[in-house]
Amino acid sequence: MFGQDPLWLVVAKSLAVFLFLLLTALFMVLVERKIIAWMQMRIGPNRVGPRGILQSLADGIKLALKEGIFPTQADKPVYFLAPVIALAAAILAFAVIPFGPVVSILGTTTPLQLTDLPVAVLYIIAVTSVGVYGIVLAGWSSGSTYPLLGGLRATAQVISYEIAMGLSFVAVFVLAGTMSTSGIVAAQQGTWYIVLLLPSFLIYVTAMVGETNRAPFDLPEAEGELVGGFHTEYSSLRFAMFMLAEYINMVTVSALATTLFLGGWRAPWPLSIWEGANTGWWPVLWFTLKVWAFLFLFVWLRATLPRLRYDQFMRLGWQVLIPISLVWVMTVATVRGLSTAGYDTAAMLTIIVAAAIVASAPWLARRATTRRPDARHATAPDPRPDPSGAASPGGFPVPPLPVPPRPGGRHE
Repeated sequence: MFGQDPLWLVVAKSLAVFLFLLLTALFMVLVERKIIAWMQMRIGPNRVGPRGILQSLADGIKLALKEGIFPTQADKPVYFLAPVIALAAAILAFAVIPFGPVVSILGTTTPLQLTDLPVAVLYIIAVTSVGVYGIVLAGWSSGSTYPLLGGLRATAQVISYEIAMGLSFVAVFVLAGTMSTSGIVAAQQGTWYIVLLLPSFLIYVTAMVGETNRAPFDLPEAEGELVGGFHTEYSSLRFAMFMLAEYINMVTVSALATTLFLGGWRAPWPLSIWEGANTGWWPVLWFTLKVWAFLFLFVWLRATLPRLRYDQFMRLGWQVLIPISLVWVMTVATVRGLSTAGYDTAAMLTIIVAAAIVASAPWLARRATTRRPDARHATAPDPRPDPSGAASPGGFPVPPLPVPPRPGGRHE
């Protein structure tokens, strides 16, 4: 049914998607500050409007009235274009997300989705990748050291975590038999993929936090070592565009997680027992609640976990998420192939366990030969530092200790 809507309906859907993203982002700013204040036993915004509900509006007006500062060393065209790229890519990625089933709008039957593609999920990955160019170009064009480092970190971050994110999608494609978002939602009519593909879901949730530069993975804008990161030299509305793009990206990845693993707009059990739960406009409510559940997870992580070091962040992406994703994809593909060939569950489990043992045998043998010596027979290093400054027990040079003053004498 896609591609058959009249022009007025396409415009109406586009405006509805834009307003949904804009209002959700503005409300999310207030909710995040309120929830973190509640978790940290603080008050939070309570001055602007009843109970502070107009704080996001006040922040927007304040940013609009601020002076727009332009660095003298900046590349002017790229400097102005970078926030536009980041915001536009964040909005375009939501075009293929299904909000609900087929409904009737002013006598026109249409699905609650702007459009769909046979490779819709790959379209989302491509568009979100383009959005990172906004961060990279902002850091490069500012003509400053710290924004440049933030842009370089963003580049490495996207390369590292988009691989794991893409591999987590492969298992969904294998099981659903399609890359279309509406087709994936239809394939979860019986059981949601969070149950069948739990490792893929956990890998995706970790990767989506890294993709959106949120704590504990907010390394491109780490205040402790990069002042403000890639947007240090931005102010006024251009800074507001970067912040809006970050929150819209959070909504987009949350909606994608809902579509791929939580049944999309389908009602959760036991509401799904009701026949009308998945018809009409009710699915829009279920979809919105699921998206907000992921948004709450973002806030919870930010209020709970400290920022990772850069080497820890890279190690998690390359040495943990990607290998686990590869092994899981091979397992899902094997199960799918054996199931298509007509093998029963017991035979499939036997084959998978045997393959796992054979594949892990070289690693176990190497692990046994390179095992560390028994700690009981190891010589404990001298905890005292070397006063000569030659080297510490760990191999790092240390400065000589100051000579303490003699009692009743002068300092040496």
